Amino acid sequence: MRMSRRVSLFLLAFGVWSWIIWITFVKNLSGSDNAFTPDGAPTPFFWVHLVLAVVSFVLGTVIGVIGWRGLRADGAGKR
Repeated sequence: MRMSRRVSLFLLAFGVWSWIIWITFVKNLSGSDNAFTPDGAPTPFFWVHLVLAVVSFVLGTVIGVIGWRGLRADGAGKR
């Protein structure tokens, strides 16, 4: 199956956007008062949101790679 250049660019942009957003989220999470107990142990709030971030990193990466491969396939077909 071949994707259009527009779809490939969208998927690649989504993958990059996902990384930018979730890196910012993890930085904010690590500085949150709700993320750690007073003795420094991570809270359930921290773990749940860290899992969400990791899953989003993985999905963003997969979607970005699909977009990148679509762009490469589109360029190879034009040669």
